[in-house]
Amino acid sequence: MIFEADKFVFEPPPAVSVARRVLIKPDAAYSAPYPVTTSRKLLTSIIEGIRKVSDADIVVLEGTHSGEPVAPIYQKLGYNFPRVLMLDVKDCIWVEVDNPLPKPLAVPAFWIPNVILSSDYLISVTPLKVAKGKGNLSIPNLMSLLPTKKYQETEGGWEALYELGIDKVIADLYFTLPFDMGIIEASQKLEYDEDPTEGEAEGVGKIFIGDPFQVDREVSETLGIRADYLQLIRMAESGLDTI
Repeated sequence: MIFEADKFVFEPPPAVSVARRVLIKPDAAYSAPYPVTTSRKLLTSIIEGIRKVSDADIVVLEGTHSGEPVAPIYQKLGYNFPRVLMLDVKDCIWVEVDNPLPKPLAVPAFWIPNVILSSDYLISVTPLKVAKGKGNLSIPNLMSLLPTKKYQETEGGWEALYELGIDKVIADLYFTLPFDMGIIEASQKLEYDEDPTEGEAEGVGKIFIGDPFQVDREVSETLGIRADYLQLIRMAESGLDTI
């Protein structure tokens, strides 16, 4: 679904009303405000919407590829929400979760924070960013849930994941971490090469919301943004259907 950004009010789906724990994954790896990171305004709307229908625990979870603490970034971004648990991926207990695909595209298992497994409803919320012509949408936003320290200690580290083909890794992560909702904050579209803090923004004025695959596809098709991992997900799902 597509909403006007200036009129957006988060209306949670019925599944949220029976959830005991709702986990929100923002894009908050930088201390720069929106459109580099998820805006406080949108997170506030989501949290308030959840509170209208549920007393569930609400968890905000983010990590950084550099391994730097997230808490100072949360503080600079104004992520100070009452009765919300603010967590850093690096401080969580990590568990290895098998990729459910019979034939993984690149990665047979991922290390992830165990709080994800104990959450009943998972939301990925990210600004609309385009890096080197490729969309960084709600599914790629899940990459920073991988614990940096664990992958740095693994032979090859992050470089090994990229060598496998980052679109394949993103597709595998989509199946391994079945998030329930994707929200793309497209008040603006930010385009950049390496550093999002040095990117150029243009107005779009929309909020896209829905199933992560569907919402990423809708943004990709509506705005003409490249997202190669979507085709890989389609191919992998076709393989699942034949088993």
